[in-house]
Amino acid sequence: MRVAVADDDPEILDQIAGSLEKSAHKCDRFSNGQDLMVALKRDTYDIVLLDWNMPKATGLDVMAWAKEALDHPPAFILMTSRSGKADVVRGLKLGASDYIIKPESDEVVQARIEAAGRGIGHSSESRHVTYGDYAIDRLEKTIALKGETPKLTAREFKVASLFFENLNRPLSRNYIFLQVWGDTIDLETRTLDMHVSRIRSKLALRPENGFAIQTVFGFGYRMDSFAGS
Repeated sequence: MRVAVADDDPEILDQIAGSLEKSAHKCDRFSNGQDLMVALKRDTYDIVLLDWNMPKATGLDVMAWAKEALDHPPAFILMTSRSGKADVVRGLKLGASDYIIKPESDEVVQARIEAAGRGIGHSSESRHVTYGDYAIDRLEKTIALKGETPKLTAREFKVASLFFENLNRPLSRNYIFLQVWGDTIDLETRTLDMHVSRIRSKLALRPENGFAIQTVFGFGYRMDSFAGS
């Protein structure tokens, strides 16, 4: 998963992000709420782990802004030293999907993040999964439409699967690059555009077939589902 970690304490920030990175999560670090909000406008995160008290914008400020400004806000987890029951209730009511009281072990933080991740649309790892008339076979790396199975490259299969697993969720270009190509490859924008164009064509991704990939101007792409899918 891709995780944003925001905390104005550099030691806590390094500890949490470092632990998550060792567990193969991709992490971006932020020391204040304002920088985090700027990043959320141009990029996609699965989970945002944020402190309550931060300079420029608090954790509550960030959640309130995201609810109004983002079409599909990520899951937020507050991690704070505020341990009062009233604070916990307030944080959860204002949009946090979970609440962690500092200090907490790396193992518990990771488990909470992974639990939140299971609720944001990521599919199970079963071999076969269907979306309307589309049938995905993860072992064979194929996607069939009404019994017809077009030939997809390995990258095309990954891109298409990522869209199906995140239906109606805007995905930034950077997020797609990281999920499909990994961290170390510097790709031109047209590489992604070419793959999207090919899977649109090969899989006949059109509203009449239940699903279509839309361009999100200045951000990335979104796979929309349509009635009857």
